[in-house]
Amino acid sequence: MHSPRGERKETELVSVNWNYFRIGLLIGGGVTLITLLGAYALACGYVYLVPSLPSTDSMRNVELQVPLRVYTRSGALIAQIGEQRRIPVGYDQIPDLVKHAFLAAEDERFFEHHGIDYFGVVRAVLIDLLSGDKSQGASTITMQAARNMFLNLDKTYRRKLQETFVTYRMEHEFTKQEIFGLYLNVIFFGQRAYGVAAAAEAFFGKSLDKLDVAEAATIAGVPKAPSRYNPIVDPQLATGRRAYVLRRMRELGYIDAATAEAANKEPMQARAHAPLYDVEAPYVAEMARLELRQRFGANAEIAGYRVYTTIDGRLQASANRAVRVGLIEYDRRHGWRGPAGHVDLPAHGEPDYDDLVDEYAAIGNLSPAIVVSVGEKNARAYVKSLGPVQIEWDGLSWARKQLRNETPGPAPKDAGQVLAKGDVVYVVADEAGHAQLGQIPEAQSALVALDPNDGSIVALVGGFDYFTNKYNRVTQARRLPGSGFKPFLYSAALENGLTPATVLLDAPIVLDANGSEEAWRPENSTREFGGPTRLREALVRSRNLVSIRILKDLGVGTAIDYIARFGFDPRTMPHDLTLALGTLQATPLDVAAGYAVFANGGYRVTPYFIDRIEDGSGAVVWRAAPRMVCAQCDEGGAQSAGAEALRVSDPAHGEPAPLPADQVAPRVISAQNAYLMSDMMADVIKRGTGRRALALGRGDIAGKTGTTNEAKDTWFNGFTRNLVATVWVGFDQERPLGESEEGARTALPIWIQFMREALRGVPEQQRPMPEGLVTLRISPQTGTLVSAENPDGVPETFMANHLPDSGSVAQGPEAQASSEPIF
Repeated sequence: MHSPRGERKETELVSVNWNYFRIGLLIGGGVTLITLLGAYALACGYVYLVPSLPSTDSMRNVELQVPLRVYTRSGALIAQIGEQRRIPVGYDQIPDLVKHAFLAAEDERFFEHHGIDYFGVVRAVLIDLLSGDKSQGASTITMQAARNMFLNLDKTYRRKLQETFVTYRMEHEFTKQEIFGLYLNVIFFGQRAYGVAAAAEAFFGKSLDKLDVAEAATIAGVPKAPSRYNPIVDPQLATGRRAYVLRRMRELGYIDAATAEAANKEPMQARAHAPLYDVEAPYVAEMARLELRQRFGANAEIAGYRVYTTIDGRLQASANRAVRVGLIEYDRRHGWRGPAGHVDLPAHGEPDYDDLVDEYAAIGNLSPAIVVSVGEKNARAYVKSLGPVQIEWDGLSWARKQLRNETPGPAPKDAGQVLAKGDVVYVVADEAGHAQLGQIPEAQSALVALDPNDGSIVALVGGFDYFTNKYNRVTQARRLPGSGFKPFLYSAALENGLTPATVLLDAPIVLDANGSEEAWRPENSTREFGGPTRLREALVRSRNLVSIRILKDLGVGTAIDYIARFGFDPRTMPHDLTLALGTLQATPLDVAAGYAVFANGGYRVTPYFIDRIEDGSGAVVWRAAPRMVCAQCDEGGAQSAGAEALRVSDPAHGEPAPLPADQVAPRVISAQNAYLMSDMMADVIKRGTGRRALALGRGDIAGKTGTTNEAKDTWFNGFTRNLVATVWVGFDQERPLGESEEGARTALPIWIQFMREALRGVPEQQRPMPEGLVTLRISPQTGTLVSAENPDGVPETFMANHLPDSGSVAQGPEAQASSEPIF
């Protein structure tokens, strides 16, 4: 029998259980209601925000800002240009080490979740609500990819909701590998670097596959806060962040404890690095950028275009080296201007030399260095980013102090007269620790080389160093070609009846600009006169007074009309006798194009430097169509006419191949004229002003020096059958290069050094003598024909229709075929 007290307890228990049930029911209902309300709100939010979300198609076809890339003809990288540094890489191209570092740093469960870490989101929202600063986040790799690709970086609830919806779409439209690859290509690292490949290059100057564990962990730690963990901006914070990433990689089993410990002990080696390249041709890269903007608009620089130039990487490297060595050698002849700066070194301890010299940048092949000790005949220095080097006496003894008139003083007797401890100097150093003292040249130079058969530019150097002076002297500097202009005038003389044996007077003449005998008293550079001089000898010895008499005899108008055939603008030519001395203004590229006419046998080609342009997908959107030399396309040197397809030889089949008429370079001078001029300029090399080029040991080179009044501009223009190269040396702000400086001493050594490499392994190729020429024996004094038995006679070549005057000289075919004199 139950007692009243027991019944009361039972009733109370039932009541408590009922209360619990009701509370549970209320809680469950509340959760359900909140869930339904949340789902409804989420659905409403989706409906509201869907117009602002990227479509599936746009997500599939998203275009990254990819920099313009410029390549050599063979595909070697010259430059990448754009506001954003980005090097797109496929998922399979990313090393596992790098993938593991980012998974450890950002999202270890990436391959397990569906794009959103719900627990992390709830945690972040609660902390944000409590703190009110919206500082927390729980972004997965997918969410970061969505934000960086399709949204902005605002920390608002609207943007976070958009991010959630885009993340959901991405997880359904892309594979995990695609998402991870996209993330590693779009994430920002600072230093203008977007994507992991660009970050590896910007921080460590390496490609992805060259990164070690410490470097991969450093890069993986940056995206969390690029402004804080940038290893260049704050190495200490970056080192701490790296330690965290290494610890997570060890905990997740990606690396072992020993590897993590070793990587942790490595000093932070990050430095600012320029984009990597295979071939140094910055002037060409800038030309390509300007050309692309002109063709496709300003956005072309970020649309992923690839420009394939006509540059030959080997020849470009040779051109760079030749210009720099030549300018340094010229500069040394004019004395030592002193150190670039000075720093106080501590009496004890080893300072951070790289930090002390940080404000000085490498210029060309010159590296900044701090002198750490000075001996009697040598010095020790620390080269930025290279380390200690030894400068022996042969690298110091040239440094004679430059006097006020820019002439060098007496030679130094010991190293202490040149350097002092703490001096900041520039040196040319090698990896073996040897160096020579240098200084930044004040003079400048330009070199351009092209293929005379189609005008393609194979090497171009616009100055000593592009990054200190972007002025491209090959295409922008209009200077006086001086005596280098004479071959064009002599060609006009041959066309108008003169011959290589024609005798003119090398003697003083007094003229004014209009040709009247009054004011102008031109001289030869040697201030000597040779009297009666054959045309060939006048060119070989670069006689100014003979050139003036040629122009006076031809007439200025006739000469200008003829010389315009070589591509020179008649409007730039002075209409007076000073033209004979090369007083028109022309760029080195103009002059090289003119000499190409001699090199290719008489055809005018147009210089070009872009072979083709590809868009981001690899499709060719533009291709060059140069006019090419076609010796088989005309008969006897006459220009072919008509619109029918012409034919050139096809080496692959040994048969003629079709060539449209509009692709054939026009003939502008006769083959006979071109041959004679080339032969006369070959003598300039053999025994004239260009004889230093005999050091090349070749018989198939020809050219002409050029030196203007007071040596303000010095040149050498030379060629073989398949290569033309022009070198200019001078000051940007025109002033004399100095006493005894001339084209043969300044420009020719640069040309020789370039051609030595350019012609390495290339067999000699003499151009065959064309029909219409005849070789006869002449008197070297009078230029008149002599008999075969005359021991003083010398051979000379003539156009068959321009033979020396003589009533007994045959003019028919038998004279053309004979190499013996008629009498």
